[in-house]
Amino acid sequence: QYDCSWFLFLFCVFLFTLVWLYFAVIILNDFHNFNEFIFRERKLWLDWSLVLLIATAVLISYSSVLLVLALFLQLCGQPLKLHWVHKVLLILTALVVAAAFTGLGIKWAEEWKSARISLQATGPFLHIGAVGGMTLLAWPLASFIYRTHSTGLKVFVLLVFWAVMIALYLAPLGITSPCIMEQNQLPPKPALVGHRGAPMVSDQHPGSAYNIWLSSVLLCSADGVPFLMHDEELTRTTNVQAVFPERAALNSTAFNWTELQQLDAGSWFLERRPFPTVQSLSPSDRKEAAEQRIPSLEQALEAAKQSNISIMFDLRPENHSDYQNFVNVTLGVILQSGIPLRQVSREDVKQQAPGVQHVYGRKRLENEEPGLHVNLPYQDMSSEEIRQYRQDNISVNLYVVNQPWLFSVLWCSGVSSVTTNACQVLKEMKHPIWLLPSSTYFMIWIVVDCVSFLIIIWAFVLMKKCSHRRRPAESETDVLLTKINSLMQE
Repeated sequence: QYDCSWFLFLFCVFLFTLVWLYFAVIILNDFHNFNEFIFRERKLWLDWSLVLLIATAVLISYSSVLLVLALFLQLCGQPLKLHWVHKVLLILTALVVAAAFTGLGIKWAEEWKSARISLQATGPFLHIGAVGGMTLLAWPLASFIYRTHSTGLKVFVLLVFWAVMIALYLAPLGITSPCIMEQNQLPPKPALVGHRGAPMVSDQHPGSAYNIWLSSVLLCSADGVPFLMHDEELTRTTNVQAVFPERAALNSTAFNWTELQQLDAGSWFLERRPFPTVQSLSPSDRKEAAEQRIPSLEQALEAAKQSNISIMFDLRPENHSDYQNFVNVTLGVILQSGIPLRQVSREDVKQQAPGVQHVYGRKRLENEEPGLHVNLPYQDMSSEEIRQYRQDNISVNLYVVNQPWLFSVLWCSGVSSVTTNACQVLKEMKHPIWLLPSSTYFMIWIVVDCVSFLIIIWAFVLMKKCSHRRRPAESETDVLLTKINSLMQE
């Protein structure tokens, strides 16, 4: 019973860590938010996703090796005899993973929605993996059943095992995915909108990414010049601490345009390497990035007009006392640029510039006008809502979508466009990662369940025969040990 308790604990720690590994892979899509949060709090820039993945890989590798060894000992009929060091490390592993989940729930609760969306991409494959894992577990379980003398324990373990297996066999009844469809039902590929100027292939000042659709944050300088800058402060992406050390912590709207143009807004990208693709830049691209300055809205509109691309922006900070003046100045620049207004998208300028596409940062209201454009985080839209919007001819843009699995789910759902940091990755995708007709998935489901059931029955039958063969040998050994004991006592 002591060994069984620790084996069960080891198995639970392994599953717990495996679930965390799944979450770690899922949150990679949004990990740039965590990197920026740490920078704002600690002024330390690092790609923490590498730390996350390395730490998770160490934990899952350790628990996996221990579990495999424990299973071999179980099959060989040997006691587990787990060393106290491993017991302490297993407890620490469980505590670390529990702390990670707790932190995720407190500081980053929207990632629970991301995990639910991910199940639409991974659900069918998780089902197959879970069935396969539990099927393999039937071998040591059968060995344990035939070596245990407690009838109550045998019945309890068997009931739990078969309850889990039946739940797994029926799990596809609750699995839904937009990618389970016929090939001819697949919607058109969503358009790609470069978030911050596609930072995986350029710096985060969009002046060097005009060859793609552009989405950025817009601010106004102290003397009324609208410019493109994601952060409201300048410390992360410029050398403001070197040029204006006393004013470095101020909001960027406190600087006039002449002062902003003195800042180096590109070298940080080469030095800190926020994305691994930085090392693939050519010498000419590196030179261009190093010379980058903060682009004005006028420059961005001129490039957009020449390239016939669209620009979507969000004017900040909305709580600024002079915000309405920012809106008026921005509209003046847009109208003076001569760019076709259909190429510009903004939320709150409809009355002053009717030609600008009206984009809502919310879901539609009842009796909303046709031709509505919606721009929301991808966690805020279900596949059913996306399909309904598409049927009602409402354009939906979701942000920020970086991972192919997420892009595939949204593609199958029928989203119009996505805002992404990874244009160079998503533009190469010719079709979703996977697409299955419902009849094919049904066949896979039935075959997997039937094969699993037959293997489990075979494992119990085979282990029963092996247990019968071991009993005579064990009896002879017991007789021999009794005789030796008697002789020693004489």
